[in-house]
Amino acid sequence: MGFLGLGSSTEVAESFRFPPRISSSTYLKEKPILSLNKCFKNSNNSRSISTYTQKDTLHIKEEMVAERYLPPWFSVAPMMDWTDHHYRTLARLISKHAWLYTEMLAAETIVYQKDNLDRFLAFSPEQHPIVLQIGGNNLENIAKATELANPYGYDEINFNCGCPSPKVAGHGCFGVSLMLDPKFVGEAMSVIAANTNVPVSVKCRIGVDNRDSYNELCDFIYKVSSLSPTKHFIIHSRKALLNGISPAENRSIPPLKYEYYYALLRDFPDLTFTLNGGITTVDEVNTARREGAHSVMLGRAAYHNPWYTLGHVDTEIYGAPSSGLTRRQVLEQYQVYGDAILGRYGNNKPTVRDLMKPLLHFFHTEPGNGPFKRKADTAFQHCTTVKSFLDETLVAIPDYVLDSTVKEPPSGRENLFADVHNLLPPPYDAREPVVLYA
Repeated sequence: MGFLGLGSSTEVAESFRFPPRISSSTYLKEKPILSLNKCFKNSNNSRSISTYTQKDTLHIKEEMVAERYLPPWFSVAPMMDWTDHHYRTLARLISKHAWLYTEMLAAETIVYQKDNLDRFLAFSPEQHPIVLQIGGNNLENIAKATELANPYGYDEINFNCGCPSPKVAGHGCFGVSLMLDPKFVGEAMSVIAANTNVPVSVKCRIGVDNRDSYNELCDFIYKVSSLSPTKHFIIHSRKALLNGISPAENRSIPPLKYEYYYALLRDFPDLTFTLNGGITTVDEVNTARREGAHSVMLGRAAYHNPWYTLGHVDTEIYGAPSSGLTRRQVLEQYQVYGDAILGRYGNNKPTVRDLMKPLLHFFHTEPGNGPFKRKADTAFQHCTTVKSFLDETLVAIPDYVLDSTVKEPPSGRENLFADVHNLLPPPYDAREPVVLYA
């Protein structure tokens, strides 16, 4: 028995097993991809055919997902190097209803690692509802990557049009630079939708460099949604600057323009929009939703303060009764998960350090947080199991912190959306003719 009071538990370990790898042929027999041809109406009018296909195919897919999970009123943003399988396991232990996103996976990575896909795509069933985010600029690879991801059973496929990192967006590669080419994004979304049986979505900024007017944002939304079956857009309410500032600065220097997001709700009533950027508490999530937001996505707040952010999602946003969960109970389950997956992928990967990375923020602002992190630095040098790591480091955390349930949710900024509806830009009315998705 260790500091957590937990011995080995076969039953708990079983709950964290990855599902067995399923062959594509088996998957297609069990969960056939919806055929777009079946959605065609008998009509000679190509516009009516394509409109029906776009609307009804997505409606069927969305209904399939909606029957299984609560709506994505709250989601955790895809974050490179952060929202990996280990963080998502911790997040799901705290919140049962938050929608989780993977890190962005390049389509090329999925295609070139097709013999090692479990390392990149496998997840435990408890992580549902979960969205796979992919990036890329090659339609063939995007199609192949989507098809290869199908057997893993993600609940939605999201396409990255918002990452400003030079490694991603530089030299017109992909990420946010794709906002400058809505025709390609529409084609990519059509390819993704044709190769999956789940809903599809786009994550983007409100603009790029000097292409940042509200009308230009609307042109992007209109063209992508007209050229593809995309009905869901996640809007990071800042523009991106491709040169001169870092990705971190791109999350703070460009000003937030929530009025653009709320104007999209007005001008595209048939689409669904998730608000992202600058929101840090569950209280602010509910404020945004009271102002009319369909749903809200948080990023770094959910990573840097997982207990007090995710710990209030189920009760404050979804209206579920309190689970009465304590940090000690979460750590007991995470320990079993961690020691079960330790070294699974060879070369000692994942390591104790990999597995403990999400827990370094678990005691944010609590007594003992500093000593816990200092002990962690030492423990990383010699601990070979998650259990031994926790036994050595948790002595720094008082029992009342480990055994208390989540406290009252922190209050948000009252003026975050002040007067936002009086700041809306003029309605969008410059819709260029496009060939509708068929």
